[in-house]
Amino acid sequence: MHNISSLGLAYIGDGIYELMVRERVCALGALVARQMHRQTVRHTNAAAQAIYSRKLEPFLTEQERGVWRRGRNAASVRSPKNATDGEYHLATALEAVFGWLYLSGNMARIRELFGALDIGGAEG
Repeated sequence: MHNISSLGLAYIGDGIYELMVRERVCALGALVARQMHRQTVRHTNAAAQAIYSRKLEPFLTEQERGVWRRGRNAASVRSPKNATDGEYHLATALEAVFGWLYLSGNMARIRELFGALDIGGAEG
């Protein structure tokens, strides 16, 4: 795992984070596919992830904070769509932490941190 770049961790973490959001959206109850998709996008776009990243930062251990910082500072060749560079970097930080925890086999911690984000609601 030590040979995976911060962007690699973010790539894996993006999938884990989206899966967690989808699980939460499904738990909301009987929504049609379009509503589930809209709710998922609402919480997984870079701007939303940037907000959640800042919200998560105080809950991180020192080691997690190091992964978060490396993810935030990772150089990307991608120019973000519908997000500022700052939002994109914060989103990458969030995803890197989730990816690192997943590869560490720490699903309990992923669930704990995800719970701290208080993602929910069916508006939109």
